[in-house]
Amino acid sequence: MNEAVKGKKVGADRSLSPMIVGLLKLLDTLDSYIAECPPVDQPQRFGNKAFRSWFDKMKQNSQDLISNLLDENFKKASEEIAVYLSDSFGNQTRIDYGTGHELAFLAFMLCFYKLGLLEESDAEALILTVFTRYLVLVRRLQLSYRMEPAGSQGVWALDDHQFLPFIWGSAQLVGHPRIQPKSFIKPEIYEHFAKDYMFLSCIKYINEVKTGPFAEHSNQLWNISAVPNWEKVNAGLVKMYKAEVLAKFPVIQHFWFGSLLSIRPAT
Repeated sequence: MNEAVKGKKVGADRSLSPMIVGLLKLLDTLDSYIAECPPVDQPQRFGNKAFRSWFDKMKQNSQDLISNLLDENFKKASEEIAVYLSDSFGNQTRIDYGTGHELAFLAFMLCFYKLGLLEESDAEALILTVFTRYLVLVRRLQLSYRMEPAGSQGVWALDDHQFLPFIWGSAQLVGHPRIQPKSFIKPEIYEHFAKDYMFLSCIKYINEVKTGPFAEHSNQLWNISAVPNWEKVNAGLVKMYKAEVLAKFPVIQHFWFGSLLSIRPAT
């Protein structure tokens, strides 16, 4: 995935396979549920309880939505894939969202590769079209239901919620003639280029939801701006993801293993 998006823009023209189109429609459907489950008036500022209604509706329909994407040979897989989709949008009880939920969506996408329904040629569209659509949806959920960051005890994202868009977003910027790591914190850069580069879209979003000096509320990202080039940023973020997400028990204790994604070591 990382290699597939190097030097590519989000808004570039690309062919979309029927499975990619189907995944986009699925996310559009889940997005439409937000209007059906508007936030409720409540005394506490964070964790709007209407999220639980949205979550119930998403979970009740997830298996059918996935089954609609599969032909008869793979219908039985919808039950297993639905577990990953249902875990991709936050915790229903705590009303929080973090890197473990983002990881579940990564697993959800991987399942379609395991079934042979996505091919290597789909990788660019899967990240720059489907995953960016997922980001739009989870940001809407975070803002609509005032979701809290998950995993503050030893597991964290580069911003309050996400990690993967910084990996793939830095890959997009490898070799860019104008945008260097030191310039992504400049408003004229992230405002102008956010629509085409996932990394800059994340920086724009952070600055929309947070106040105060960037170096204080996003210190880890501020440090990244001192790295000399995007190749080093990208390689460093991949290592960090392995160490801070995949290797952390608070994340992996919640990860589901089944027949598509087995707990057995790879051979």
